[in-house]
Amino acid sequence: MNSFFALNDGYPVTPLHTLIVPQRHIVSYFDLNPSEHKHLFPFLEKQRNRILKEDPTVTGFNIGINDGPDAGRSVHHLHIHLIPRRSGDMENPRGGVRGVIPEKQKYVKKMRLYKVIALPY
Repeated sequence: MNSFFALNDGYPVTPLHTLIVPQRHIVSYFDLNPSEHKHLFPFLEKQRNRILKEDPTVTGFNIGINDGPDAGRSVHHLHIHLIPRRSGDMENPRGGVRGVIPEKQKYVKKMRLYKVIALPY
C-alpha cells in the first residue's frame, strides 16, 4: 500500500502545483511514522519526475509545509506543496520561501552580518 497520494492543488500557485498527501490522517509533518518518513521523499521525487516529463519548461521547485495555524495551515490534514517554477515566473525569486513574510525576502544583504552556527544533530 502506498503511504501517500498526489493531487493537483485546487488553488495552484503555478501550473502543475501538486499536493503530496498521506493516506493516514495526520495533522503535522512531525506525526509521520518511520515508515511514512522512509516513503515520503521517494514519492516526492516520483512526482517531481512526473511534472518534469509533463512540462519541460519547469526549471525549479518550491517544496513547502504549513505546519500549524501560525505557519498558515488552513487544512487539518498534512499535505506537502510541490510547486513547479519556471524561468521568469516572478520578477525576483531570490529568497524563495522567505517570500511568505515579504520583509524577510530581501535577506541577502544582511547575510554577511550573521555568523554561521552549526546546530547540534
